[in-house]
This record gives sequence, structure tokens and C-alpha cells, in this order.
Amino acid sequence: MSTTLCFGPELRRLRVEAGLTLTELSVALNYDKGHLSKVERGERSASSELARRCDSFLGADGELQRLVTRPETDSDSGTAGSPAGPSRWLVGRRAVLSAGTGALIDLGLKLGGQALSSTDDPLLSSFRMQFDQLRNLGQSTAPKVLLPLLETQTRMIAGMAADARSVSRTPALLLASRFAEFTGWMAQEAGDSDAALGWTGEAAELARAGGDPYLGSYALVRRALVTMYGGDAAGTVALARRAQSSELSPRIRGLAAQREAQGHALAGNEADCLRSLDRARELLASDDAHHGAEPVIGTSHVSDPAAMSSGWCLHDLGRPKAAAEVLDREYSRLPPHALRTRARYGFRRSLAHAASGEVEHACTIAGDLLGVLPAVPSATVNSDVRRLARELSRFRSSRAVRDLQPALARVLAPAHD
Repeated sequence: MSTTLCFGPELRRLRVEAGLTLTELSVALNYDKGHLSKVERGERSASSELARRCDSFLGADGELQRLVTRPETDSDSGTAGSPAGPSRWLVGRRAVLSAGTGALIDLGLKLGGQALSSTDDPLLSSFRMQFDQLRNLGQSTAPKVLLPLLETQTRMIAGMAADARSVSRTPALLLASRFAEFTGWMAQEAGDSDAALGWTGEAAELARAGGDPYLGSYALVRRALVTMYGGDAAGTVALARRAQSSELSPRIRGLAAQREAQGHALAGNEADCLRSLDRARELLASDDAHHGAEPVIGTSHVSDPAAMSSGWCLHDLGRPKAAAEVLDREYSRLPPHALRTRARYGFRRSLAHAASGEVEHACTIAGDLLGVLPAVPSATVNSDVRRLARELSRFRSSRAVRDLQPALARVLAPAHD
């Protein structure tokens, strides 16, 4: 039996069981009554967006979502990918790791990332400053512009660590691992998920070689982001759970719990999602690690990652009005210069308002952001822009939607080299 035929009768059964007329359901979901009628009769397919809202409103605990196909992966955005093996973009493992972790620990140097900014090593201090500058540039520069420089810097620092004559090996390896992790994020933003996974794996190996076995676990959180954008809820949850060992720092565990919550939200599992969010909030609040001497793991522009993620999750759980309230509040706390971060959460905010029926407000939010995207193109942000375009297509009679559509189309048009 097709998923369409399964979904329609089940939706009708749950609606009738709840004592709702089709009109009442259409008003509650902000969906056209005729469209819902065709979905129930199996004449139209149900989108994942509709399934999420039905799940939430009817208390189906993700059952309706499991009856529809997950959202299609944007093939031209590169947000889904398979695990990448050794490739041209990776640094030379054999040269970098030749000393072995045991030998590095025997050096008696500070491990765990605290050796990143050695005041006794002016060359590494210079690279550390460059890392901060490049990370800030990532908020206002196209990732494809930054990638060649990031790849070069990563190889250079790893090469110096292998040589170990001009710099201290351990802090150099740890700094190289942070360069590699950020390179992976920019690769994902550029739409190359294979490269993103490859660089993320390289970051984990460099960290382990530098005596930090824990930073490598953050690579699992990064991999879970790739699977999340690929619509793989189960894979996202599984990877995030592996990064929540009690031996890890509260921040890594908190970020992993946050990603797990997003995976549960994709699957429509509200109870597990909220439990994971509570755990993330508690862990991130208890993170009293000193970050002054090392780059912050994860976002450095979102002051309360767990709160922002709760807004993200509420939308995926089919509760757009609650999501819009949270995202509005947290968005106002983002720094003005963080253009990439503002675009990411701004479009998710617009999507929540559109799904709530506040179409004109959603268009206003999106219109302000569309002018920023050429400066900070992002494959992951584009996935939400596509979702927004699909959501707004239900309101073609709205003048605000008609006015916005040409600009949306330009952003989503395939790039030509």
C-alpha cells in the first residue's frame, strides 16, 4: 500500500477520533480545507510540513510523519552526503601523526586544548589570531572564498607540527585540528558534504594526535549536523548520543544533546526532543570551562544555543507559533555583525511565522534577509529558503508573497560558474 493511501485514512481516523470536522482541522492547521480533503481521500500527497502539524495537533507522536517520505534532499545544495574517505583535501596523516599520541603525552605539556595559545610560541600565537579573524570573516564572507585559505593554513600548521622544529608539536596539532574543523563547516556551507565530513574526520585525528581525545567527539556532533540537513532523523540521534559520554566536557555533551533534540524533532518525537533540550540546557549552563585561551567549540555568536534550538525544534514538531515566539526572542540577541548566523536563524524565524499564517510578517523578515545572502551564501541556509518558498506557495493570492517570489527565485536559482 502506498504511503499516500496510508496517510490519508490515518489522518481521517485521528481527526474523527478527536471529534473534529474537516473545517475545524483546516482552521487549526492553517491549511486549505479542499487540500486536506484530497489528502484524506488519497488524491493528494501529504508534505512533511503538513504531517508535522497534524502530528502535533492530533497528538500522534510522530506516527503521521512516519507515513510520509522525509523531505527531499536538495541535490544541488549538497546538504546530504555519505561518509568521506581519504581524499585530496585532507592533510598528510602519515607525516602529521608519525610521532604518535603516546609520545606527545610524554612531553608533559598541557593537553585538552589549553595548549592552543602558547605565549612562548609567537608563531603559533600569530596563527591563533588568524584563526579568530577567519572565524569572524566566515560571518560575512562567501565560504568558497575562505576555503582555499583555510585549507592552506590547516596543512601548514599540521606540517609544522610534523616537523616540530619551529613550533611545539602538541599545541600546533591542536590548533590545526580547530582549523580543520572550521574548514569542514565552511565546506558544508559551500555545499560539499563529502569534504565537510572529510575535514571533520581529519580534525578528530589531529586532536587525538595532540593528546585531546575529547575534541574528536565533537566531530560526531558535526557529522550529525550533516545527517540532520539530509533529513536522516535516526542517524542524527545515533551520532549525537555517541558524543554524550560522561568523560566529555559539558559543552560538547550539551551541544550533542541539542543535536539529538533536533533529530527527535525531525522524527516527530516530542517527548524525547524536550528531554534532550532540557539536558542540553543543563549541560551548557554548567559549562564553566575557561574558553579565553582557546577557540569556543561550536557557535560563538548564539548566546543561548539550547534556547535557539528549542525554537528550531518546535517548528519541526509542528508547533510554528510557539517556535516563532522563541526564535523572535533569541534572534534579537544575535550580534549585528554575525550575518551568516542571522541569516540561518532569520529564515527559520520567517518559516515559523509563515507556517503560523503570519504571511506578510514572514515576507518582511525574508525580504530583509535576502539582500544579505549574496555576501554569505550558504547551502544549509538555502535548505530553509526552499522550505520557505514551498510554504509561501500556498498563499499565492497574497501580494506580499507575489512581491517576494522573484527574489526567492533568484536566490534559489542554480549557480553558474
